Parts: sequence; C-alpha cells; structure tokens
Amino acid sequence: MELTLDINGRRIKADVPTDMLLVDLLRERLGLTGTHVGCDTSQCGACVVHVDGVSVKSCTMLAVAADGARVTSIEGLSGAGGKNSLHPMQIAFHENHGLQCGFCTPGMIMSAIDFAGRHAAPTEADVRHWLEGNMCRCTGYQNIVAAILAGTAAMHAAAATSSLEKV
Repeated sequence: MELTLDINGRRIKADVPTDMLLVDLLRERLGLTGTHVGCDTSQCGACVVHVDGVSVKSCTMLAVAADGARVTSIEGLSGAGGKNSLHPMQIAFHENHGLQCGFCTPGMIMSAIDFAGRHAAPTEADVRHWLEGNMCRCTGYQNIVAAILAGTAAMHAAAATSSLEKV
C-alpha cells in the first residue's frame, strides 16, 4: 500500500506491505535507527515516537495507520538553533544524568515530551505513574524522574517566554 506521511518535517511517500510496523518503516526503510526495538511486545517503550503530537509505541502501530499523519522520532527533535541544538528535554536528561546505557533514552524522551505537554506542574508521583510503560534496565529511575521534572519545567518556561515575545 502506498502511504504519505510527514516524518520529522519531511514529507515522504512509501510503498509498504499492509503488515509492516511503523518502527520497521522508520528503522529499516528510512534509516531512523534512534527509535529502538527492545521487546517486540509493547512492554518496554524503547520504540516511542510521536504521531500527530501523541506518544505511541511504534512497535504496535502499523505503518499504514500513520498514513497522512505527522510522525516525529528522536531524530526530529531540535530546538530553535537548528539541527545541532538539543530539545529542552534532551538537555534535561543530559544535565540530570537521566541515562546510563542509552538504549531506552529515545523512547523515554519522546514519552516525557508528551507528558510535559499534558502536565504543567507535575509531581514525582505523576512522572513515575506516566513511566509505567517505559522500562530501563540500567538505572533506578531516580535520575530519569529528575530529568523529566526539569525538562517539563524548561519546556513550560520556554513556552511562556515564547508567548511573551509574541505579545
């Protein structure tokens, strides 16, 4: 089936089998290997991407279901500084040591950005509840939680600043 979608700001057309998973389209066809496959059972969250702004486990979504959608993978995150700048959540993960081996990190960050968009002033308990669908085998989650809290604050501060600049 032929589909058209926007991936990381780039419009693409692809002819894919109807049973191809979105994660396979991203990794195998488009070379976007930042989206990881950790479990093949939708348990770990390493494959999280955004589809029309909502975090989705791409190992459970058929590529054809994304036809016409806007998909953002970890490679599509960048700040106002262009390709080489980091998203505030990526900066927060770096500054708060929210990663160890890094395998789960892209999915954690993508999930955390969606979380931040839904919570203006989250608690640690809110973050831990949200992370139930994301697994990390290396850390005790404390630094990940701290990173998400810091990243959420940074994202909301940046949005507030941007709103003020428009006035």
